[in-house]
Amino acid sequence: MSKKINSLYIHIPFCTHICRYCDFTKLFYNKKFSEPYLRALFSELDSYNIELVNTIYIGGGTPTSLSDEEFEGVLKKVSPLLINGGEFSVEANVENLTKTKLELMKKYQVNRLSLGVESTCDKCLKQIGRAHSFEEAKKAVELAKSYGFDNINVDLMFGFPGQNIDDLRNDLNNIIALNTQHISIYSLIVSPGTAFFNDGIKEQNEDSSRLFYDEILQSLRSVGYKRYEVSNFAKKGKESRHNLTYWQDKEYYGIGLGASGYIDGARYTNTKNIDSYINGKYVDVAEEVTDNERLEDFLLCNLRLEEGFLRKDFSDRFGIDFATKYKAQLPELTKNNLIIIENDRIKLSDDGIAIMDYILLKLL
Repeated sequence: MSKKINSLYIHIPFCTHICRYCDFTKLFYNKKFSEPYLRALFSELDSYNIELVNTIYIGGGTPTSLSDEEFEGVLKKVSPLLINGGEFSVEANVENLTKTKLELMKKYQVNRLSLGVESTCDKCLKQIGRAHSFEEAKKAVELAKSYGFDNINVDLMFGFPGQNIDDLRNDLNNIIALNTQHISIYSLIVSPGTAFFNDGIKEQNEDSSRLFYDEILQSLRSVGYKRYEVSNFAKKGKESRHNLTYWQDKEYYGIGLGASGYIDGARYTNTKNIDSYINGKYVDVAEEVTDNERLEDFLLCNLRLEEGFLRKDFSDRFGIDFATKYKAQLPELTKNNLIIIENDRIKLSDDGIAIMDYILLKLL
């Protein structure tokens, strides 16, 4: 197995309730499935003979929906795979972030917590099918801080049906007041198969989405959060090292139902069928990445980063200078200040990030 893989993702698909917008691989928590699932998960993990990694991320689903015993079993299994000083993240929902779960995370060196707050408006939380109030979210953040967690992310969504700019500003003020180190902000996506899709809920239009996003950018920057990736804002030094693995297009292990991974030049996606997974049929699709796909993936990922990428990294990976490869496209893009080339770095301006799809079409 490749020695250069430094990140591990673990998927826990169980939830105590299903949100109306959720398109992730998930199912209702049931011990009939959770116990054999975790046995299969550990078996898949063992099959990779992983030595040590720099980052571990346990996501879902809802990892904290597991029983305390099951949750401890997962942490105990994966914790030894983390290097000293590594980043160990766990996703949690407000309603099942208990004192016991926090104690277990502390015991097994979890040092980053990601909390699904999603909205500070109780009416909106009910609308999207969340099982907590904002008051409960505030208490969960304070509880985590009381256990010494000083690297907390909160998720916030925007673009709810009927949401206006004042509603968004209220959400932002409330989220900022939580004083967490990291904020991830996503627009509502309505995917086929979700309750929202079946109910005919529509996504926010492009003009409104841009207006909302500009408000988010201005508000969070004004209080010291740096946008380091399109949807992710952090205080200095608190960027998610694990998520940067994805955005820098590096390889990683993906373990669990529906998980994706990138190993030795091949991308794979695990089965989403719980019976198949429990029976040891883990990988559903695996494909070698072609040269064209490698280039496309690199640009799709790295141009989402506010700092972009080093010109040298591009030439080392693809054997050609970025400016040489795109000499026909760059004059227009640099003249309009959409792409910035300076200090051996290629990145998009704020305006460029706002129309990234257009720029990618030009380049790809």
